[in-house]
Amino acid sequence: MFAYAIKLEPDDNGALLVTSPDLPGVVTFGEDREDAIRHAQDAIEEWLAGLIDDGLDIPLPQRKPRGPDQVIVTTSTLTALKVELYRALRSAGITRAELARRLDWSRESVDRLFRLDHRSRLEQLEAAFRALGRQLDVVVSEAA
Repeated sequence: MFAYAIKLEPDDNGALLVTSPDLPGVVTFGEDREDAIRHAQDAIEEWLAGLIDDGLDIPLPQRKPRGPDQVIVTTSTLTALKVELYRALRSAGITRAELARRLDWSRESVDRLFRLDHRSRLEQLEAAFRALGRQLDVVVSEAA
């Protein structure tokens, strides 16, 4: 999972304004702390999806709050896998069309791997990573 810091600030209407120092495009609101964190998770995933759609770099998370008004928000594991696949594709300097050829899949099947709102199967992601010369390692740790 990716863990991004968000900043919660009281707004003039009683809501909480949410921004992220690591992701300047993430701005949302919440009625209370829990609502703000839920909205932040959605906003982060949408912002990451937009970066992927636009073919832009994705900033790595800093993983720690920088002040008392900051909280850490994590993405889903599936989102983290898809973002890492996108980063691996860019690092390898190949196109999605080339990845489709390497996998002998349709271009649409490959494109779905990069859609954060699509529930790709783990074996599909593993195959794509293998086609890029990468492997997945799983680490399970105690919750923070």
